[in-house]
Amino acid sequence: MEIGSKLKKARNIKGITQEQAAELLDVSRQTISNWENDKSYPDIMSVIKMSDIYSVSLDHLLKEEKSMKQTYQEFLEESTNTVKAKRNLGKIILLSTYFVIWAAAMMVVWNIGPIPAGLDFALRWILLPLLLLVSTVTVAKNDYWGKGNWFCVLGAAITFLTVPYTEFAEELGTATFTFRFPNFWYMITGIIVSLCGIGIGAYLRKKPAAKEQL
Repeated sequence: MEIGSKLKKARNIKGITQEQAAELLDVSRQTISNWENDKSYPDIMSVIKMSDIYSVSLDHLLKEEKSMKQTYQEFLEESTNTVKAKRNLGKIILLSTYFVIWAAAMMVVWNIGPIPAGLDFALRWILLPLLLLVSTVTVAKNDYWGKGNWFCVLGAAITFLTVPYTEFAEELGTATFTFRFPNFWYMITGIIVSLCGIGIGAYLRKKPAAKEQL
């Protein structure tokens, strides 16, 4: 059931903006946007209020012929559980992907020994920063943890701190390398990349909502 599209259509027909609807319902405009995009679902009291504000029936907003026996509460509980399950799965996949790739990179750096300069550069300055950027953008865009999204900066600082600085040198015709750990300079890189990712994700989250206010 596409309740989000019904709510948006009813609001537009009534000539009410998302800002006005949010004020009447005593919620944030972002909440209205999430409802209309099926990112979350309103509680039963909010649905009742919207039916009054938009001048549409509850049956029109919530019911389909095939589900007439389903109560409003059952529908909302089922929809909410589905959304939560999808968000939790997304979090698990994201975190697993980040830490698996990070762990694999650490195994290469710590256990294999000297690696070609090109591979070392690719790991440190392309793969890991890009992985962190994509992860933090995804977290912020989907608002996985609300204000807790900023803990990604701490996680980035810790994981990047563990990446040792490798110094290559030529002595007597033999290539040698040394590790410098902890790597505070690389930790700063992780902090900067994560802050950029969160900022970009927050911007992408707000941009579509701003267009839908009309």
